[in-house]
Amino acid sequence: MMLEDFNSAEPAELISVLKPCIDIERWVSEIIDARPFSTNAELLYCARTAAEPFTDEEVASAMAHHPRIGERATGAGAEATLSRQEQSGVDPADQEIATALAEGNRAYEAKFDQVFLIRAAGRSPQEIIKTLHQRMENTAAEEALIVAQQLREIAVLRLEGVMSA
Repeated sequence: MMLEDFNSAEPAELISVLKPCIDIERWVSEIIDARPFSTNAELLYCARTAAEPFTDEEVASAMAHHPRIGERATGAGAEATLSRQEQSGVDPADQEIATALAEGNRAYEAKFDQVFLIRAAGRSPQEIIKTLHQRMENTAAEEALIVAQQLREIAVLRLEGVMSA
């Protein structure tokens, strides 16, 4: 989307653009209300700022939309499509990787009672697995901060992709 189109779009249209980035109503509203932006960098800065901090309730709501790492999101919606693209570096046919992720996901979910979330874009499967194991050493409070940061990174990365299209 071109920036001038973003700035002039109706709020309902922008909701459909921003919500797949992260489904947090406050974040979406803050970005829409802050228009117009003079540059994409200004828009992305606003997106980062609106995401600081996400509340625990916002994180929980957004997490409900994320598949396990290594599992492909289903559906034809924009958010599922973005998730599949972000996890494209994780080949589900690679049994060694699939097994390591499945075992790591089970252990993580048993400890933290939520799916393991990581910005997968730009990361190798080995890096993801290593990070998963490292994060198992965190306390729940430490992990909550990391998950919120990962959500922020995913949201801004997705928005950046929308704006560069």
